[in-house]
Amino acid sequence: MLTELQKAQQKYGGASNAIDKWLEERRELLVRYCKLAGLPPFEADKSKLPGSQEIAEFCQVLVDYLSAGHFEVFDNIASQCKVSGGESLELAKRLWPKINDTTDIALSFDDKYAEIEESANWDKFDSDLSNLGQALEDRFDYEDQLIHILYTKHTEVA
Repeated sequence: MLTELQKAQQKYGGASNAIDKWLEERRELLVRYCKLAGLPPFEADKSKLPGSQEIAEFCQVLVDYLSAGHFEVFDNIASQCKVSGGESLELAKRLWPKINDTTDIALSFDDKYAEIEESANWDKFDSDLSNLGQALEDRFDYEDQLIHILYTKHTEVA
């Protein structure tokens, strides 16, 4: 996922302040996810779970990222698509439900773990984190399709 982010930043970086800021927020989310999951380049002691404070901080970044997407970037993309072309609007209409599905998965993770106590039942944490990772990977792909449309079809406004 970090490799795909780097490609997106190289391809679309500098085209729009909103896109640049959003991709930087994505980087922060991904770094925190990798640390939480113990994925390279971050080593983790696989015998113990992350602390509740680390998870709470991750969940806050996750919710901030989702909010920025839905209330800032997606609105901008949708308005540009409405103004500048049917093809773009059709893509956006096809992707919104898929993006919303990933939002539901992410918010469910947040609901379950943002305020989890150290003494709580953590039996499903690894599988829930893995499911969240897959949802985020799918979401980033959908978002990149929207960014591509905004970049290629609406650069004069972006």
